[in-house]
Amino acid sequence: MAKGEPKVAYFCMEYGLESDFKIYSGGLGVLAGDHMKTAADQDRDLVGIGILWKQGYNEQVFREGYRPYNAYPNEKMNYDFLEDTGVKVTVEIREREVTAKVWKVTEFGNADLYLLDTDLEENFGADSWITDRLYGGFDEHRIAQEMVLSIGGVRALRKLDIEADVYHFNDSHPVFAGVELLREKMKDEDMFFEDAMEEVQEDVVFTTHTPVKAGNEVHSHKLLRYMGAYQHLNIEQMVAIGDAPFSMTAAGLRFARNANSVASLHEQTANEMWDHVDGAAPIVGITNGVHRGTWTDERITSALEEGDHEEIWSKHQEIKGELIDFIAERNGVELDNDKLLVGFARRAAPYKRSDLIFSDPDVIDEYLNSGKIQLVFAGKAHPLDDTGKEIVANLLEMAEKYPESVVFLRDYDMEIGALLTRGCDVWLNNPRRPKEASGTSGMKAAMNGVLNVSILDGWWPEACRHGENGWAIGTDPKTADDFEGDYDERIEKLDEYDLENLYDVMLNDVVPTYYDNQDKWIDMMIESHNDTFEKFSADRMLKDYYELVYSPEESK
Repeated sequence: MAKGEPKVAYFCMEYGLESDFKIYSGGLGVLAGDHMKTAADQDRDLVGIGILWKQGYNEQVFREGYRPYNAYPNEKMNYDFLEDTGVKVTVEIREREVTAKVWKVTEFGNADLYLLDTDLEENFGADSWITDRLYGGFDEHRIAQEMVLSIGGVRALRKLDIEADVYHFNDSHPVFAGVELLREKMKDEDMFFEDAMEEVQEDVVFTTHTPVKAGNEVHSHKLLRYMGAYQHLNIEQMVAIGDAPFSMTAAGLRFARNANSVASLHEQTANEMWDHVDGAAPIVGITNGVHRGTWTDERITSALEEGDHEEIWSKHQEIKGELIDFIAERNGVELDNDKLLVGFARRAAPYKRSDLIFSDPDVIDEYLNSGKIQLVFAGKAHPLDDTGKEIVANLLEMAEKYPESVVFLRDYDMEIGALLTRGCDVWLNNPRRPKEASGTSGMKAAMNGVLNVSILDGWWPEACRHGENGWAIGTDPKTADDFEGDYDERIEKLDEYDLENLYDVMLNDVVPTYYDNQDKWIDMMIESHNDTFEKFSADRMLKDYYELVYSPEESK
């Protein structure tokens, strides 16, 4: 721990620490888990605040053919590695005192992590269910969860006698912690709102993630006041913080002295997206990184560092074989270890276009029917995203149409993520640009010598050397704004443009290189590993956080 380093309290709605600890949904949680593990590796003075989700995230169950629906365990999940701190805090929600118990997690080599839990006998009726399901409720339920995380989180720190110098809001879910910090200063220290706001800003930093509108919550002030999120502030003060209606992201930007995006391209996108927010902290780019101890396989990374082609291929095929065995056991499908295996594992959201590669059967049919290209998919839709669920249903239909070359692995989790990012030959990513904020799964794949084939979005523009360490889908990337017509027409034209480039690079570069030029393929694997192993590590990421946003010298 560096002398004089600030003590950081890191707030996040979800944490991906280990596959079976069901308090995460996907990328945000896995990033937070990697952040916590890296803080422990570097002996940083950082603690995490989160929620102990009673039923975790939704399980992927299907009915009516391929249609997925939300399922949750009947019983509360119990974990024997949770330590009872003996601390309870209360938060007034809907004019009722809600009690939250505070648990501590230290099992997975992470920095201290404290989780709040309302599943207690003393809570009235539905209040005990506030911390039931991650992202499983509508506005009222979500706000209650965020109040427990943020207001309850600050109060937990006080009862635990943890004095934080910096409060890091990872995404907008914890922003009511800023309201609680304001309440403390205005009530306990008898400060005026403007003075209290200035002092809160000295202590808060904020990370903005998705540029997709649906990922940036907005709530009515009427609902926030009813829920108790105002914490005795008045409507003029709350509007000054988050506008009307109340934008959680705008509030995060105003509360913070420093803010950051999660990739260099995302820095530009986020600053353009939020430039209308007066009083916002400047958004600097800190590209995400991944915890190498969790996500890389030492067998292949050691071989890649040695550079021996025969050993690299032998280890890669060994790890690929383990993935294929897993697929056979889970799905009953026997893929071919000697044929190109392409992985695609993302949250099932429309802009990520999981099923884009199937768009023109006249082009892709022969490759899938022959097995020359094998595709393995995984991913869940948000519980409230019906369009995302339709995408999953379409992937299942494709798996039935091409039963020997297309696989969908249900219940995507950290275990499946690790198997895929180590065992595939290619990592495919084709979002509509510039909607991808970062995309850490591609970093994991690249470190393991799995070659990225991706739209130049998120983190990939910072790493891609086309044809040397992976491939770009379209070296002249476009957005919908580059086309004419109404919104739907522009989206359709962008999809057509990206599909043409996807087929071009996959069929004219990737497939020939894999089957006809193994030496070049292995050279690219080495370059992929070398270009990403340090640069896109969580070690580098966390150092950037301390230098660029946590440091008291950096402020708006």
